[in-house]
Amino acid sequence: MKISVELTLTPLHDDYEPSIIHFIKKLRLSGLKVMENPLSTQVYGDYDDVMRILTVEIKEAFELIERGLLYMKIVKSDRHDYEPHF
Repeated sequence: MKISVELTLTPLHDDYEPSIIHFIKKLRLSGLKVMENPLSTQVYGDYDDVMRILTVEIKEAFELIERGLLYMKIVKSDRHDYEPHF
């Protein structure tokens, strides 16, 4: 089953950018389809592969920050080629 996941990592401290950049770079190396925009990162692929990789990478991201939030939305379909029609 294919899924699309939208992630927003929000470290709750002043020097937040290095943590976010590290998280995104690790996702890029995962072999999954990864797309970024200024507000979130989207990951696309097979459910089992995506969730296995996210489990590892989210845990590492949380271990590297003192406090933080991760917002995650999961859609049951591969939406990487979505284009708005308006």
